[in-house]
Amino acid sequence: MQLQYIIYLKLLYNIFIAFYPFAARLLSAKNDKARLWVEGRKGIFDRLSLAFAGNKQPVIWMHCSSLGEFEQGRPVLEALRNGYPNHKFLLTFFSPSGYEVKKHYEGADWIFYLPMDSKRNAKQFFEIVNPSLVLFVKYEFWHYYLAEAKSRELPLLLISGIFRNNQVFFKWYGSFYRKTLLCFTHLFVQNNNSLALLKSIGIDDTAASISGDTRFDRVIEIASAFQSIKAIEEFVGNSKVIVAGSTWTEDDEEMDHYANSHPEIKFIIAPHEIENERIKECLRLYKNAILFSAWDLQTDKSNLQIPNCLIIDNIGMLSKLYYYATVCYVGGAFGDDGVHNVLEAAVYRKPVIFGPEYEKYVEATELIDANGAISIDNALQLERELDHLLNDPTYYSATANSAGNYVKSKSGATAKVIHFVQEKRLLTN
Repeated sequence: MQLQYIIYLKLLYNIFIAFYPFAARLLSAKNDKARLWVEGRKGIFDRLSLAFAGNKQPVIWMHCSSLGEFEQGRPVLEALRNGYPNHKFLLTFFSPSGYEVKKHYEGADWIFYLPMDSKRNAKQFFEIVNPSLVLFVKYEFWHYYLAEAKSRELPLLLISGIFRNNQVFFKWYGSFYRKTLLCFTHLFVQNNNSLALLKSIGIDDTAASISGDTRFDRVIEIASAFQSIKAIEEFVGNSKVIVAGSTWTEDDEEMDHYANSHPEIKFIIAPHEIENERIKECLRLYKNAILFSAWDLQTDKSNLQIPNCLIIDNIGMLSKLYYYATVCYVGGAFGDDGVHNVLEAAVYRKPVIFGPEYEKYVEATELIDANGAISIDNALQLERELDHLLNDPTYYSATANSAGNYVKSKSGATAKVIHFVQEKRLLTN
């Protein structure tokens, strides 16, 4: 019976990996992300062959699904780069939202889209790249790539893995996917629950351990390297500031009334997406607003009447913007996908507020338990919490300090991964 399910699930998997590129091509005419996904993989093996032609140095390959996973993997990649200067580094992405933002990242020697998973593609990829160490970040368990790494007896690590009991690995019919997990040399997971789930399917302490989440190391690194943004400082002045990051329409519809009725407070709104229609929507909702691009162009702001809302119409500033906040609001938790990165805000010792959909995110749950964050269900509750934080110094200080202490207490995951690489002599200088 188990063999039958393995065959059946493998068949479904093969159908999926064959259908996905076809669907992307169909959507590419009208969807920018699909177009980038398709165009980024055109001639991919020719470009890989050209890039790696003549390379004599050992290669470390890190794969990330998207931008968030890159930020998790980045501390490990950069620590390995410092520790193993004779190695070269390949960084791959599955999603355009990661590749297009980081395609010029200077910490890797090569940056590519990952060719779609298949037995043939995986074999060709490994023959070209010939990595000495393979690192997958958090998830995306591409069966043929992982199986090829195992067949070549390469060290294969999962970084900051997170597992839940509703995943297919832990279902009675999930043998095919459990087999994929067994390809890893070691799985570094974020918490006790993930480790217990892996043990329940026969993965013991020699093949899995708790490292924590490398994102904590990354946000601490970002905060410690903070550099001021003159245009933001000119906007906020001495005012109380609310920074709302990674917002969607649902978030802004909860926030806009408070912003429009409190002209004495400065609001910095960083929408998750910055397409023209989304930016126009923000300008409609926030009545006294200016775009950052327009504000930044004003060389002499001394005589300007400063609006109370600044709409960020670029990508890449958000992790610095939270520094200027009195209170941080993190978007996404009024949608099905859930809250975005709360750690980028909490690391600056700022109270964090977000909507009701956060249960899938361990750090958000733990931040609430640590009294560093507050979840709200609607605009009225949001306004009450903002009033409380902005007008009660004792409550504010306790919440802010709890947020900062929580992040600090979770650091160290990167060091555990690097120690394993060194202890097991997975690489040589």
